[in-house]
Amino acid sequence: MTGTLPATFVKGFHNEELVRRMEYRKLGGTNLRVSKIALGGATLSALFDQKFDEEEGIRTVQEAIKSGINYIDTAPFYGQGQSEQVLGKALMDVPREAYYIATKVGRYELDPDRMFDFTAAKTRESVKKSLGLLGLDYVDVLQVHDVDAAPSLDLVLKETIPVLEEFVKAGKARFIGITGYDVDVLKECAERAKGRVNIVLSYARYTLLDNTLLRHMKAFRELNVGVICAAAHALGLLTNAGPQAWHPGSPELQQVGRQAAEICKQRGVELGKLAMYYSTQLEGAATFLIGIPNRRLLQLNFDAVLNGLNSAEQEVLQYLRENVFKQSYSWGSTLSTVRDFK
Repeated sequence: MTGTLPATFVKGFHNEELVRRMEYRKLGGTNLRVSKIALGGATLSALFDQKFDEEEGIRTVQEAIKSGINYIDTAPFYGQGQSEQVLGKALMDVPREAYYIATKVGRYELDPDRMFDFTAAKTRESVKKSLGLLGLDYVDVLQVHDVDAAPSLDLVLKETIPVLEEFVKAGKARFIGITGYDVDVLKECAERAKGRVNIVLSYARYTLLDNTLLRHMKAFRELNVGVICAAAHALGLLTNAGPQAWHPGSPELQQVGRQAAEICKQRGVELGKLAMYYSTQLEGAATFLIGIPNRRLLQLNFDAVLNGLNSAEQEVLQYLRENVFKQSYSWGSTLSTVRDFK
């Protein structure tokens, strides 16, 4: 619902006009009302772009929050702590009550042999380090990163989540979530952890390329878990600029993305805006998480969410859906992509 001010509104800090234009939705069974668009921390690091501009990233975070975005997501894996460190700097000048923030445990290094660790000891160490880098006494959400990459869900349920529950009990976090690419594993984990997991984050599974998330939206609703729909741009594939060289999509899938981008360029339209608009039409998701490393892209995504598409953009979107995105694509699994990161 637009027009009302969320609990995170701080008079004198926020742009009240923009905050009133933002839609805020309840995040599952939590007491959080989150902005329809959320700020993803992966692009606030060199993970996706070696030329990432830290100062611009800091200003983008601050402007995003002032403009009404009140949910931020990060992880130790994003730049091996860089994203959390950048956010720590950006949030120094932001009232703590003005935002909700989530970080993760479980995924850490670029080296595939050291990338994942879901043990209790590493989880405990990770949360403490994240709080230090963020410069915070507590986070709102602690998530298990890519549960579909764990050796078994038993490990997640018996070692990882219990440690997160310790931090919740100690007041260092408020809610627990799980994230992943494989929606079937997300559903199984949420079911087995019923009442213990409050939030599910699915990435790149409801986009112009892939509608797999629809398979379990009803189940997530019945479990009373909030759904965060991330990566509308399919890790950069659904943009005019195209993805990084390491993108995990098959040659066929990447060709589909290039074809769509070429059509958009010819017609003077940004594919990324169409992709963002399309994903945000998903019913049942609380928020749509997107990586926004600079203020230009912040305005582009705000435009898609707050103003929708003009007639020319609507026409191109319809053409793409009928002639390019004619089936649902995926790129395998989280584990099948770990060697793509450089």
